[in-house]
Amino acid sequence: MNIKQWLSAATLSLAGMAAHAAWPEGPVTWVVPYPAGGGTDVIARTVAASLEKTLGQTIVIENKPGGGTAIGASAIARAKPDGYTVGTADSGTLAFNPSLYKSLTYDPSKFTYIGGLARFPLVLAVPANSPYKTVNALIEAAKKEPGKLTASSAGPGSPHHLALERFKQLTKTNIVHVPYKGAAPALQDLIGGQVDLMFGDLGSSLPNIRAGKVRVLAVTVPERLALLPDVPTMAQEGVGDFVAYAWQGLVGPAGMPEDVVKKLDTDLKATLESDAVSKKVQALGVEIMPMSAAEFKAYSDKEREDWAKVIKAGNITLQ
Repeated sequence: MNIKQWLSAATLSLAGMAAHAAWPEGPVTWVVPYPAGGGTDVIARTVAASLEKTLGQTIVIENKPGGGTAIGASAIARAKPDGYTVGTADSGTLAFNPSLYKSLTYDPSKFTYIGGLARFPLVLAVPANSPYKTVNALIEAAKKEPGKLTASSAGPGSPHHLALERFKQLTKTNIVHVPYKGAAPALQDLIGGQVDLMFGDLGSSLPNIRAGKVRVLAVTVPERLALLPDVPTMAQEGVGDFVAYAWQGLVGPAGMPEDVVKKLDTDLKATLESDAVSKKVQALGVEIMPMSAAEFKAYSDKEREDWAKVIKAGNITLQ
């Protein structure tokens, strides 16, 4: 290489470094693996609207639903790792699917983990006129007549279904799972008394809880919820090892630049902890879950390991 070629190469290299250091120089795409209008989409748009002010660039939400989040997850995994494509990955994407499906079009371990976003508390609910007023009463009834009680869910492999499965395993009860195509019809049949119980997400259940259409026996997170201060936790009801909730975070394709990840990690955490965003999220019945990139990766790995045991013990497969 002569001096002219060396200078040319050096100039291009410096130009590339300068361009990289200026990230982001254009819009960032945020892939959401669910349809527009749902809880995950609302969280993404709420956070993105605030985060783009910090980044100084527009964040474009791109909905890619289907395949149990695999379509959206695969789009993220295949994207160029330059920081201009990131996306939501949830408990299904990162913790459940590897055990539910024999093969996946993405590898959860190969994402670039950026940070935690939110968790969706679940509640153990029964119809308003249910004879069961405590978790213990429900467990006793389930043990007295195995297979008589029924529980609805948003579908096989959903957080609602797997929460039920974990509950059954811990309490050694036989409760019949009744899957629906979505949380809304599952909740409606609970309200109507067609099923006996449901592990529902707080966000979609809250209006019906406040209207007195369902009774909540316990919450499935470690602490009592501010929105339901009088409702005990599972531990307080004697099911001490039971914790189950849906959660999500932000990931990107493998190999994203470290400085880009660090900036997103820092800005995302600050955005989630700001009053404007945290209050909007909490009003939806959802809790912010700020985590660093390293914390979110470790958390996801542990969740994947824990739920694999539940899924295997329940012999649950989706293909």
